[in-house]
Amino acid sequence: MTTQFATLTLNNQSIALPILQGTMGGYQLDIQSLDQHHLYTFDPGFTSTSACASSISYINGEIGQLLHQGYPIEELAQKTSFLDVFYLLLNEKLPNEKEQKQFEQAIQHYNQMDSDCIKTLQTIDSTMHPMGILSVLIAVLAGKYHEHDAFHNKHERINRINHMIAQMPILVAMIYRHQHHLPLVSPQKDLSFIDNFLYMMFHGTEHPFTDQIIINAIDRILLLHADHEQNASTSTARLIGSTGSNIYSVFLGGISALWGPAHGGANEAVLNMLSEIGDEKNIDHYLKRAQDKTDSFRLMGFGHRIYKKYDPRATLMKETCHDVLNKSNLTEDPTFKLAKKLETLALKDDYFISRHLYPNVDFYSGIILKAIGIPNNMLTVIFALGRTAGWLAQWQELVSQPNRISRPRQLYVGSELRHIT
Repeated sequence: MTTQFATLTLNNQSIALPILQGTMGGYQLDIQSLDQHHLYTFDPGFTSTSACASSISYINGEIGQLLHQGYPIEELAQKTSFLDVFYLLLNEKLPNEKEQKQFEQAIQHYNQMDSDCIKTLQTIDSTMHPMGILSVLIAVLAGKYHEHDAFHNKHERINRINHMIAQMPILVAMIYRHQHHLPLVSPQKDLSFIDNFLYMMFHGTEHPFTDQIIINAIDRILLLHADHEQNASTSTARLIGSTGSNIYSVFLGGISALWGPAHGGANEAVLNMLSEIGDEKNIDHYLKRAQDKTDSFRLMGFGHRIYKKYDPRATLMKETCHDVLNKSNLTEDPTFKLAKKLETLALKDDYFISRHLYPNVDFYSGIILKAIGIPNNMLTVIFALGRTAGWLAQWQELVSQPNRISRPRQLYVGSELRHIT
């Protein structure tokens, strides 16, 4: 942080605004005092506004960099696991062997299916979208554990965090089994986090869920989705958390925001887009449609609000995609071949190059999950499982600091004062 000031002059009145600078990134203008002068900034979409100070993750979109507590995502993906990154986001450091074991044991303490969630699931039509079902089950937990003690009580906060970490893979597996009319499978206390998740999903089926390549792929997908600065679902979760709402309600808001096709629903949208294109011979036609602003067709899985270079997660995801498809003998899979050809042609097109529309993390994640045997409509739920790490870390950071309820202002453009006649 710095002690420099910028001066805003309006109607012969000068206001000194502190200039802040974090550990990394550009300068930021502290405009909190404008409220005292009945002045506000207008910033639709919050593209130039920082709503909080956070130490959890950092993006430099100009060079395609993503850091978690200072560690590059590339190093974390290659040298750690999802649960290691989970610990890192919560504790600002990577765990040693003892801390790793204690963390896993704390999670395993809550490794059981919730009876009320089971009863509720049994009343839900299995054809409903999994994100909708997940929202219902999280709402059950929000109503069941509605106490707000965790907001100020650190011990209770840690218990709620561990409970949520344990419950998310259980709920996701329950939804998958319900949709496929399979009996629910209880978690096993002697299995690791990822092994347990795949066991609950696929036990009793012919799926090769114990294959190490598949285990590694799921771990990497969750790791790459763990946190991503103040994205739409995270900022939604923090806004809800600022009201003192319980952790499950915070999650419910995050899940609702994540569902959108412009956010976490993008990986499902990518597969739907590839299905619509259908064949490599149709790619040129759809690239032209994507460039037509009057056409509703959009090239999903390309471009990012922040990144002006290649999304670093996309490169890692592409590597994993090759591993899974080679293992599954799906390198000639029409969907994958179509995706590779689409990427190649788009990256040669001046229209997409000039607009920095490079493949993002969603482009290949859906193909990986499809190859593993997870249906399209479950993709965003898997994203939510990964983003559990970020939401919990961001919520913990929020409630550990003095904070005010979030309350954006608006630029009013309605009618002037009028009266009923």
